[in-house]
Amino acid sequence: MRQYTITENDAAQRLDKFLKKLLPNASSSLIYKFNRKDKIKINGKRQDNEYKLQIGDIVKVFLLDSDFETLTKKVEEKKIENRDKFDVKNIVYEDADMLVINKEPGINVHPWDYKTKETNIISQVQDYLGDKLNSLTFKPSLVHRIDRDTSGILIIGKKKDMLTKLVADFKEHKKVKKVYYAIAIWKLPHKTGKIDKKLLRIEWAKNEDKVQISDQWQTALTHYKVLKEHILKTPTGEKVISEVEVEILTGRMHQIRVHLASLGTPILWDDKYWDKPFNAYISKNFWLSRQALHAWKIDFFHYTKWKTQTLEAKMKKDLTNFINQL
Repeated sequence: MRQYTITENDAAQRLDKFLKKLLPNASSSLIYKFNRKDKIKINGKRQDNEYKLQIGDIVKVFLLDSDFETLTKKVEEKKIENRDKFDVKNIVYEDADMLVINKEPGINVHPWDYKTKETNIISQVQDYLGDKLNSLTFKPSLVHRIDRDTSGILIIGKKKDMLTKLVADFKEHKKVKKVYYAIAIWKLPHKTGKIDKKLLRIEWAKNEDKVQISDQWQTALTHYKVLKEHILKTPTGEKVISEVEVEILTGRMHQIRVHLASLGTPILWDDKYWDKPFNAYISKNFWLSRQALHAWKIDFFHYTKWKTQTLEAKMKKDLTNFINQL
């Protein structure tokens, strides 16, 4: 017999959902059978599978140790190569509810992003937090995402209640303001402007852009402000380099990258929406080898503090070094 005390991160979920997470190798029918055969007790009583667990509930599971071992045995995880430890210097903000980091470019946010053995943000964060989060079924999870080669602010929920509320806010685009910093090629049409162009996402794109402008798909709205312009002298002539502040009012895949490219001002070193030979020139001469996009500032509503939280992620050195060389 095993006994578990329900904490806030495990509460407010159905009993069968909790048991499925607790015993990941058990089928739903087997879990229902356990409950039907009185092998599951909540505070000494049998409860329906739909029962919502409460903080402080005592869950007793009457199974043999051998059954526990079989039903909880983890499938051997794909070995992660180059599993760098989480760098605490990248912490922008942390409290009991969340961890906010300044993500490095060139790292996936999820372990299942891309078919790769590389490390990822969630694995690093879970290693960093270790056993600090005493939960039976909940693990720290992303509130939102940014691209692999984009740096900057990323929020991870450490408590289920906060995670659920913030994910809803980000999905509905309410109580949230996201501002990015981009380095674009060429001169934008105005010092400030609005890009209101719908985007089409092509799931299995091969020889075409994965996200395209389309009048028949999802609404996407981007505001921009030119911060500064520079002249870059290259072997093929002078090019205008624009530092741009970008606010997205929707959160579509590749939104900033496609919207800026649609104006004829793509993001520097964007390997999908810009010129690859010029990317090679920039890499060789300026040591910049990723899209020049940084999740810079964010406002969101902090439900524990009951106020708007404003955070900013310091610019990464590859971007500042490039601008300084100009």
